[in-house]
Amino acid sequence: MTKVALVQLDVSDTESVEDRIARAADIIESITGVDLIVLPELWYVGAFDLAKAKAYAEPFDGPLVTRMRAAAIAANTTLHMGSFAELIGDKRHNTAVLIDPAGDVLATYRKIHLFGWEDGEPSVMTAGDSCVVLPTPLGATGLATCYDLRFPEMFRRLVDSGAESFLVDSGWPSPRINHWTVLAQARAIENQAWMIACNSAGTHAGVEMGGSSIVVDPRGNVVAQAGVAQETLVVDIEIDIAKTWRRQFPVLVDRVL
Repeated sequence: MTKVALVQLDVSDTESVEDRIARAADIIESITGVDLIVLPELWYVGAFDLAKAKAYAEPFDGPLVTRMRAAAIAANTTLHMGSFAELIGDKRHNTAVLIDPAGDVLATYRKIHLFGWEDGEPSVMTAGDSCVVLPTPLGATGLATCYDLRFPEMFRRLVDSGAESFLVDSGWPSPRINHWTVLAQARAIENQAWMIACNSAGTHAGVEMGGSSIVVDPRGNVVAQAGVAQETLVVDIEIDIAKTWRRQFPVLVDRVL
């Protein structure tokens, strides 16, 4: 079994960025006996507060990633630190980061599908252009962020690159949370892969977040799902189910497109 902790942080804007980073680090460092910890998208500023994301954008070697690397070391676990506004020259990316127990960066994924059309994320962020699959405690794992969940062709590409599980960090709002659950199950079912998706809680920039962080097995069964408030969801995952189910029900080999 692989033990995963999804940290569904409250990202309400009554808290300063500095206090939230310190609080998140404390939570990470207090979790013991897990193989992987996952945080939400842009949790330190809130995914819908684009002005704050712009103001707090920083390079990869800035204080946020540095602090999260230290937290991974302290927790002695692999950490998906969610995403942050990565500053590269005059451009910003919504960049997810995976860190190993030694504090070394395993992978980065720059969000490909930016939400909100011309007045939303694209007004602040530059889209990434590369899919990412890498070995993790969940086996071969594809990375995605929030709005990516609506694009099945991206997850097919991850599967074609060997993915047997998906890690998704998110800032999904309450009004569309029913879509979140359905899409998470759909991506797991159609790709016969584990779906581990961590959302945020609370209200910021006038937007209520939906919580409901979710783990779906390769058959489409919801193994665990959080409520709407802040919580840490700890789940045991049998990673070999993906291989077993693909052998028993080999739908992927019947693809013609």
